Amino acid sequence: MHITDTAISLNVADVEASAGFAVLFGFTPGMSADGFVSLQHPTAGVNLVFLRVGLASFKPKEIAGPAGQGLLLAFVVDDLDAEFARIAATGAKVVTPPETEPWGERFCQFADDNGLIWQLVQWVSTPE
Repeated sequence: MHITDTAISLNVADVEASAGFAVLFGFTPGMSADGFVSLQHPTAGVNLVFLRVGLASFKPKEIAGPAGQGLLLAFVVDDLDAEFARIAATGAKVVTPPETEPWGERFCQFADDNGLIWQLVQWVSTPE
């Protein structure tokens, strides 16, 4: 199998809210239609697709509910503290300010208006 691209598709109540939040992380809108937007990132290697909950085109219908609980959109960055400061300065909802796990994972988390959790990660050689 030769995979040529990757996308994560998430059902949300407010497509524009999550798409706008993705812009804070460097994503840019590409294709869009009523209840749908696809965003690309120049370095992440993944596209994000947001679909409005209830679209008839979503199949299978029995799992067409909203994304969210137990889901983290995690992105590894080079300078977590600078990115945290930049995003927090926009008024984004901070869920977890920067902290470092004993195994060297430094992370922070934000929530968009749909309740999706956006996590930034930086691996550090010496935990703080």
